[in-house]
Amino acid sequence: MASNGRDSAGNIVSQLSQLADRHLYLVRSISTGLAIAGAFLFAKSIKLTTKFTNAKGIPEKFIRKNVKLQGKLRCITEQGLEVEHIPITLPIVSFFQKKWHSDGSLLIRLAGVELTGCGKIWLRNRLHPSQMLWFQLLSREDSVLDCFILVHRRGLFNECLNVEILRQGLGKVSRVPRIDEHPTLWKFYKRLLQAEVKAQKKGKGMWKRESQLNMLTNKMLNNNIVQKLKQLASNIVNYWKKYRT
Repeated sequence: MASNGRDSAGNIVSQLSQLADRHLYLVRSISTGLAIAGAFLFAKSIKLTTKFTNAKGIPEKFIRKNVKLQGKLRCITEQGLEVEHIPITLPIVSFFQKKWHSDGSLLIRLAGVELTGCGKIWLRNRLHPSQMLWFQLLSREDSVLDCFILVHRRGLFNECLNVEILRQGLGKVSRVPRIDEHPTLWKFYKRLLQAEVKAQKKGKGMWKRESQLNMLTNKMLNNNIVQKLKQLASNIVNYWKKYRT
């Protein structure tokens, strides 16, 4: 009897084991699906998978934290860069994400940079349509985003176009909107000022003419004829003072 009981219990365990083996793939698939769904819902709740087609649709906390977003360049206009935002995609559900996303682009300006005519030409030569880039949110003014724009270059480093333009003397530093409201923006502003000072010292771009003018002015001031004229003028002034007294 005891032997029959043990055999019966063993058969039950064996049958349960076989049942679990047959449905193991199903269980794993369900677990994976639930994990992906949970990750997607979490990402969607914090707007990581949302495609932004309007500057006003970007959460304020993204701008306060200077979040970096990825995008694809559409074109360069007089107002700035038109960029199509590329949100984070998740495996398996990426097909459905594309269906949910609407079309549209964001208008982006180079934060803290006033471009010269040569700077605009340089920018058009540096970038090309459909090029991927990153834009770091600094501030928002109506429907325009002021950003640090980063493009991938050789090696592991990204190039900041804002800083590079100023370093080449192809623009000058301008006011960063809302900098007084967000103290964290001062560190970005400092980087821009440092780049402009380097261009001034090296006489690059727009600062080249100014440095040449300064050199010419210094030469004229140090000229012997100029020195004699200055001395003559000084003597006339002294003589006039003595004459009046």
